[in-house]
Amino acid sequence: MSVVYDCGKEPDRADGLAAAASAVRAGRLVVMPTDTVYGIGADAFSSTAVKALLAAKNRGPDMPVGVLVGSWSTIDGLVLSVPQPARALIEAFWPGDLSIVLPHAPSLSWDLGRSHGTVMIRMPLHPVAIELLRDVGPMAVSSANRSGHPPAVNAGEARDQLGESVAVYLDGGPSGEPVPSTIVDLSGDEPVVVREGAVSVAAVSEVIGTEVRTAG
Repeated sequence: MSVVYDCGKEPDRADGLAAAASAVRAGRLVVMPTDTVYGIGADAFSSTAVKALLAAKNRGPDMPVGVLVGSWSTIDGLVLSVPQPARALIEAFWPGDLSIVLPHAPSLSWDLGRSHGTVMIRMPLHPVAIELLRDVGPMAVSSANRSGHPPAVNAGEARDQLGESVAVYLDGGPSGEPVPSTIVDLSGDEPVVVREGAVSVAAVSEVIGTEVRTAG
């Protein structure tokens, strides 16, 4: 049976974070607030847990799951290398609403979907998410909704859609405007904005120091 914890109150917050960490380590799913919308998360290194996440969303592996981290330095162990444009974007926008796609480290044993050797990584600007990520490490996280339905902007909406497929719901209050993160793909020869969200293409271009094109 899933449990909801009100992270706006102590000791519920501490109890909820402990329960969520235990659930992630056991290969179960959790829902947590982020700075964009609510996310459904699992142990990034458990293929079984990631498959359960995709099943809960009624989504296939053709749309790979991104990874959230709790610190800047975590990215170094997850990717093949961190080029200068990625470092500049991290310093400018992390924690925050910018996701970066890079080739992942070949030594990693994970299955996030059909990612073609890449991984999308972001550090969210939300204290509950950061605390959980610093406890359990990188998590595979997607928006907390069933495929084809609006992303959840509070814990209640997430539970209505995902129900008992999730072990622990961390209620951090409303997430605010449901604006997605901007996705910058740095896995190729030149940077490409795959999705423009909270961070504008102009802001990305200014930080990198060159005009960045958008996909399509």
